[in-house]
Amino acid sequence: MTRGPSDSGHQGADALYGDMDATTAPHRIPPEMPQYGEANHVFELMQNMLEQLLIQQPEDPIPFMIEHLQRDNDYVPKIVILGPPASGKTTIAMWLRKHLNSNLLSVESLMAKEYSSLAADARTHYQKFQTLPDMLLVRLVQERLREEDCVRRGWILDGIPETREQALLIQTLGVSPRHVIVLSAPDAVLIERNLGKRIDPQTGEIYHTIFDWPPESEIQNRLIAPAGISEGETARRLLEYHRNIVRILPSYPKIVKVITADQPCVDVFYQALTYVQTIHRSNAPFTPRVLLCGPVGSGKSLQAALLAEKYGLVNVCCGQLLKEAMADKSKYGEMIRPFFEKETAVPSYIIMKVLRQRLDQQDCVERGWVLHGFPRDRDQACLMDSMGYKPNRVFFLNVPFDSIIERLTLRRTDPVTGERSHLMYKPPPTMEIQARLLQSPKDSEEQIRLRTELFYRNSAELQEFYGQAITLNGDQDPYTVFEYIESGIINPLPKKVP
Repeated sequence: MTRGPSDSGHQGADALYGDMDATTAPHRIPPEMPQYGEANHVFELMQNMLEQLLIQQPEDPIPFMIEHLQRDNDYVPKIVILGPPASGKTTIAMWLRKHLNSNLLSVESLMAKEYSSLAADARTHYQKFQTLPDMLLVRLVQERLREEDCVRRGWILDGIPETREQALLIQTLGVSPRHVIVLSAPDAVLIERNLGKRIDPQTGEIYHTIFDWPPESEIQNRLIAPAGISEGETARRLLEYHRNIVRILPSYPKIVKVITADQPCVDVFYQALTYVQTIHRSNAPFTPRVLLCGPVGSGKSLQAALLAEKYGLVNVCCGQLLKEAMADKSKYGEMIRPFFEKETAVPSYIIMKVLRQRLDQQDCVERGWVLHGFPRDRDQACLMDSMGYKPNRVFFLNVPFDSIIERLTLRRTDPVTGERSHLMYKPPPTMEIQARLLQSPKDSEEQIRLRTELFYRNSAELQEFYGQAITLNGDQDPYTVFEYIESGIINPLPKKVP
């Protein structure tokens, strides 16, 4: 989705849906079908199962598939954390393990495993050579990942793989991480940081003499300096790391996140946590059903028009729908007319009848839609949801009241030509035209204040109802706002971890 807003809707639609021959496309798609597929992640479910079938190659695929579905572990953490010495990768890995309730695997923990002949061989070899052969380390990883807790709750590899050879060996066994985090910092910072490193031999927690010294004297007294933290030894390990990391990263295209480690550890952790909670884009068919919410003057209409122009979505403006229904003198139009004549709110159930008629049309079902102007409160949202119209992306555009006043109170209309002007952003070309411009009663400051207060009175409950709504700053260049909305549509919603 990289085309600009000026591209045609058909081109944008291709970016969302891929190439499709119109002669082979289904002519009628019940709206429940794509909603069911998206809600239950059917495409991803089948894709993951096929992937595991091809990797594991069981003799009898049927029991394997049944067991795979019963495990329901397609979205458990599968994380690799890499980084140079003293970058804090072990600390970040431990915090992620606690937060995600997952399993932390390091070379040390793999070798320390009891009742494992592989681990015993690894300990013997390490005591003799201070290193492990690639194949032995990879077999230790494979053995550990097959255990039930790793299958059920996922895993975090701390500092593994160490070389490209290890990365390739791990891949040949079908072990594939979803997220790879690489910590980075200047060598001078890492050397200074490593000199102050201390370890609690009882808990394995890592401390620092300057940056993270424990307040409890009992813990202070038992801390020890780990081996290999001298300046020369650290410089040697850094050189080895830099030589290896550039060869490892090509093994993980599109899933690597580099985070600078030269900042407070808490900031590094939250950046890492945010990344591992993201879900990578899949090849699943996706029909956008976008809801734009915001006070009057927040730019909903413009953003809806940009989305419709670029991606071929159907622009559904609730207010315009009601006006069209009344102009058509349809059954619903006659129901709406008395409320328009009295300038009172149209009841929600009548609005929903008109809206339902539009959203059920085939262009909305096939191409998707962008809705604005409804719902305006929680009750209307519940009504729409109960009738099966569930947006899969919801955006709230927040704009300060002063900016709304500036946008709306300066709007004018030329009664002769019907041209719209704005005294600040789009002034009339001549003083003669300016003298005859009129302001709509709806654009008075008093009316705008009432409508804005009404929106914000209901917005908290509306945002609570749409729990995965994305809140944006609407008080910036409209094309910047559009880029944020576009990003929120094409990328999967982040997974929320309690």
